[in-house]
Amino acid sequence: NAMQVAEYLRQHSNVTWVRYPGLKDDPTHATAEKYLKKGFGGMVVFGIKGGFDAGRAFVDNLKLFSHLANVGDAKSLVVHPSSTTHSQLSEAQQKAGGLTPDLIRLSVGIEHIDDIISDFDSAIKKIKT
Repeated sequence: NAMQVAEYLRQHSNVTWVRYPGLKDDPTHATAEKYLKKGFGGMVVFGIKGGFDAGRAFVDNLKLFSHLANVGDAKSLVVHPSSTTHSQLSEAQQKAGGLTPDLIRLSVGIEHIDDIISDFDSAIKKIKT
C-alpha cells in the first residue's frame, strides 16, 4: 500500500514532494534496497501545497486515517509534525531538523488502497488555498 500511496502522491498536483525509500529516485533507495529485503515499510512523507495551514487542514479532513504520532500499526495513521509533535520548537529549529511546515507523515496501513486514495482525494478537495 505504501508504494502505491507514494506513487499516487507523486502524481498529485497538490503535492510538492514525496519521500519513500521504495521510489527509485528517492535518495535512500539504494541503501533501502540493500538492507530492506522484505519491502520498504509503510512510512511515507510528503509536502502539500499550501504549507502549514494546508497540512493541518489535510489531516483534519481525513476520515480513514487516525491522527496519531505512532508508526507501524496495521491501521493507517497520519500526523502533521509542525502543528503537533514538534510544535514546541521554533520555526528555525524545525527547519534545522529537516521539518518543513508542509510535511505530512503517513504510516500506511492495510486498508484497501482504493479507500486510502479516496480518503486523500476527499481531504485534499476540502482544503482552501
